[in-house]
Amino acid sequence: MLRQSLRKVFKYPVQIVAAIVNDPVETWIRVQERYDEHRERRTPIFCYEPQSDWERLLHNSLGIHWPCEAGAEFNFLWPKVIQPMQEKGIRVGPMGFGSWNDGDAAMVRAIWCLIAHLKPSNVVETGVGHGVTSRFILEGLEKNRAGHLWSIDLPPVDPVLRQQVGMAVDKRHHQRWTYIEGSSRRRLPALLSKIGQVDLFIHDSLHSERNVRFELDRVWGMLSPGGALVVDDVDANWGFQSFTQTFSSQLSMVCEAEPLHPDLRRTNKKGMFGIILKTPPSTQG
Repeated sequence: MLRQSLRKVFKYPVQIVAAIVNDPVETWIRVQERYDEHRERRTPIFCYEPQSDWERLLHNSLGIHWPCEAGAEFNFLWPKVIQPMQEKGIRVGPMGFGSWNDGDAAMVRAIWCLIAHLKPSNVVETGVGHGVTSRFILEGLEKNRAGHLWSIDLPPVDPVLRQQVGMAVDKRHHQRWTYIEGSSRRRLPALLSKIGQVDLFIHDSLHSERNVRFELDRVWGMLSPGGALVVDDVDANWGFQSFTQTFSSQLSMVCEAEPLHPDLRRTNKKGMFGIILKTPPSTQG
């Protein structure tokens, strides 16, 4: 980790000094989070069992027939969002945003279906990157003619990548989108306090157990009955497993899902995503 940090300092000295001067608190949070992520790598990873029928399980839990019309709509829209980015020379997909992945088509399709069926008013996501997931969330909210997305993201110091943050989001959706620059550890609590209730939450920021639990633990109390959590790269840490064990009596569905192209997604040894539905109070055991 020290070697990687030094390489980054030598590569982006001006940007790193500017970040320290402009926001030393956020810089310290970034360093601490990376240290915790590095320390967690010494712990054996929990072996999740992917569920190949996750789409049927999800729709059954929602009381919706599967395959659904929303899934077909997504399949039609996906290339219309991806191709214009590729035509601009932007690499989309695994390792497409520096060392990070863009939202996998299967995970984004799950989110698209959740928006179509749950009709959420308040959607919160952590992690933006190119904004592929953000774009589909906003397209879904626009189709519903209701709802707002808040996206929290601490952009990279790389100036090229920094300019690409959220580039997939069309300007016509900006009235439904609030982008909040900063770490979730610093920005999420204040946002939750402001909006009061979350209907759909997507974790796709730093994939450490500490960060996953920080986000999910704080969102859970604000998540509406029947609301959903989507967690990317659950197989990168123990956060998803420990959370579901802690709140097992309040969950109506837990699913570890396979990405659409697992071999491609695992170029950085991560890829599975998880979905959690919150049980309404009247049906909790």
